[in-house]
Amino acid sequence: MSATPALPHPGLRLGDLRVATPVVLAPMAGITNAAYRRLCSEQGAGLYVCEMITSRGLVEGDATTLQMLVFDERETTRSVQLYGTDPAYVGKAAELLCAEHGVDHIDLNFGCPVPKVTRKGGGGALPWKRSLLAAVLTAAVQAAEPYGVPVTMKTRKGIDDDHLTYLDAGRIAEETGVAAIALHGRTVAQAYSGTADWTAIGELVAHVSIPVLGNGDIWEARDALRMVGETGAAGVVVGRGCLGRPWLFRDLAAAFAGEQVATLPDLGEVAAMMRRHAELLVHHMGEERGCKEFRKHVAWYLKGFAAGGDLRRELALVDTLETLDRLLAQLDPTAPFPVAELGTPRGRQGSPRRVVLPEGWLADRDGVGCSAPEDVWSGSGG
Repeated sequence: MSATPALPHPGLRLGDLRVATPVVLAPMAGITNAAYRRLCSEQGAGLYVCEMITSRGLVEGDATTLQMLVFDERETTRSVQLYGTDPAYVGKAAELLCAEHGVDHIDLNFGCPVPKVTRKGGGGALPWKRSLLAAVLTAAVQAAEPYGVPVTMKTRKGIDDDHLTYLDAGRIAEETGVAAIALHGRTVAQAYSGTADWTAIGELVAHVSIPVLGNGDIWEARDALRMVGETGAAGVVVGRGCLGRPWLFRDLAAAFAGEQVATLPDLGEVAAMMRRHAELLVHHMGEERGCKEFRKHVAWYLKGFAAGGDLRRELALVDTLETLDRLLAQLDPTAPFPVAELGTPRGRQGSPRRVVLPEGWLADRDGVGCSAPEDVWSGSGG
């Protein structure tokens, strides 16, 4: 593949849904709520996916699940990531999302590496069971089809290097009518450690005719262009790279339009973004909960800036917008963006680990069921 994709990019098509900029915000638990999706969408075009919810939780009316399934009033394209291991639950959940929640896009999670997910045969563990994967995908596609809602899936290379699944997953996705497949170029065992294998993304592109989206190690807009150029991917999925940097979507939109842009906000501009983020959280959650939710973002926004330790600690305990305004006013607005942070990993990384699987999971590649019932809770992304 060419290292430089043709620009401007024609955009991404998922069934009848057109995404002008081929960029997808990856679902991240506790991060990609309605407020953060609004904040990112104000910066640039793309598809912004809700936090992952469980199909059983939705079907059974779980209160926590329904609280997560909230959209901003300006959210014109409603996109939801759904987790499930039971085709019946997944199919019914997909129908509910279309009929009662007006979603425009459903993404199925087959990439989550969290042990509480994989030990039930879900997330990144599920594609090992080819027949089960086909049954889950078929249930979702058939449920969403009458509403014209495209179904996509996200997966990883496999459970570990000895148990790869991505090529089979791509074939099954294509056969069951899935509109696109996103591949995170890491195994479940890697979690978020090491380096993403973009070669696998290119192999999947060559293996299927449906669009493939590449995920993993996109820290700057130039990384997205390089991934598309090297792999032939139809677009990219961005997760940790936007933590504390929602303006990355501005750079991505410009890059895919053929413009040379790299936003380097000074600390005053970052403070304004922090205030906007907190304001949106408060709008959706109320001041007490919204400020608590904002706290986790402080370290990401200030990463690399010369802000004092005491001030950082106070910001990480903020409880009102008035307090936030007082603390933000103490930051030096002229402090330049720390360019040394460009292109470096953000968020969780960790180290490789043993994957927790149901007993006997690897013995049968064509099983059609899980050994444990589907969970109600809503969890991580992949």
